[in-house]
Amino acid sequence: GDSGEMEAKLSAKEEKLLQIAKPKSEAIFERHVSFPKVENIPASSMGESAASVELIELEVRRKRLVYRSKQRGWLEVDLLLGTWASQNVPSLDSNELDDFEAFVNMETIDIYNIVTLRMDVPDHLCTVDGNGIVERIQAWARNSPLGKADPQKYKQVKTDNNLI
Repeated sequence: GDSGEMEAKLSAKEEKLLQIAKPKSEAIFERHVSFPKVENIPASSMGESAASVELIELEVRRKRLVYRSKQRGWLEVDLLLGTWASQNVPSLDSNELDDFEAFVNMETIDIYNIVTLRMDVPDHLCTVDGNGIVERIQAWARNSPLGKADPQKYKQVKTDNNLI
């Protein structure tokens, strides 16, 4: 059967270790996906900005999402998602950023399979008009030069998007 049908049987020792590890794992994940607030950013990192706190936090969020898109640890996803993010995240509004963040928080293999149309877009990221963030990423990937076997174009895209 599918690997998802198998029920895990843990020993008492493994169950005890799981109870210790699970809260720590959840805390690490929460820190990983949360965005810093302006009051937690050192003043020396802020520069001479006259922007409002909301605008600064929005800019920090955008930069962090672009970084996380480029640093997935899997070259194909780094290139596809990182390039799309570099080109598009700066112009996304807050609701679109929420959707993109939900997508970036998925497992890398699932992101790859969705972007390359091997897997359907999850229901919570689907839109009625078919123009949601994930659908736009899929459409871009279908037409992206990254999918073409031209080494010079590949190098140019990586250079243009600070991926090398």
